[in-house]
Amino acid sequence: MVFGLDHLVGEEEARSEEIAALREWLKREGTCLLLAPHHDVGFTDDPAQRQVEYLHHGDPLVPRQQRFTAYTRSLMKALDVPVHNMWGLRPALVEGTTQIAPLTGFRDLDLPGLLTNVTTLNFHPHLPHYELTAVESDQLRVLGRQLVDPHRPHPFTAAGNTELNALIWMPPHADRVGDIVLVDSTNFTTLFGGTDSLKNFWHNLVTMK
Repeated sequence: MVFGLDHLVGEEEARSEEIAALREWLKREGTCLLLAPHHDVGFTDDPAQRQVEYLHHGDPLVPRQQRFTAYTRSLMKALDVPVHNMWGLRPALVEGTTQIAPLTGFRDLDLPGLLTNVTTLNFHPHLPHYELTAVESDQLRVLGRQLVDPHRPHPFTAAGNTELNALIWMPPHADRVGDIVLVDSTNFTTLFGGTDSLKNFWHNLVTMK
């Protein structure tokens, strides 16, 4: 499990021996590498856009620019994981409640069963969108998308998007026998609330085949 919470200004990168060790480890049957790059808030030089992003997520503890994660990005590049963490997006709620809107799950693609008995993930006010930098295929599958709060303006929704990519699975391919899963690190804490659905996700991840 690699949680990407280091700031980009730290310029931390995976060392060649770490990359080689992971590649070798992923040749083993039953392995799964979880990559969890966090958000990239305010990556623009435009202060007006940074302000819009800040008002969108609404968390006063997060500055108008807070960019993660150099180390995990370098690891993804080295391992040919065509995903880029963008934005810090506030998920939508079920109208009239404080409950996060249901996850849009693509269960027909979910061969490892990560979404079995999972209806929602964790509410967090600034979730990353995992943008695909390659065409979705049998080797790169979006398993879950999260509805973004439509009541708070943001460049992402202004461009016509309604959901962020929340859960991605890369099944074994070529000499990589292990799986690669991408989901945000905040889904592994109860700091923002815990639900049976989230516990089911944890169970599915550690028991996936």
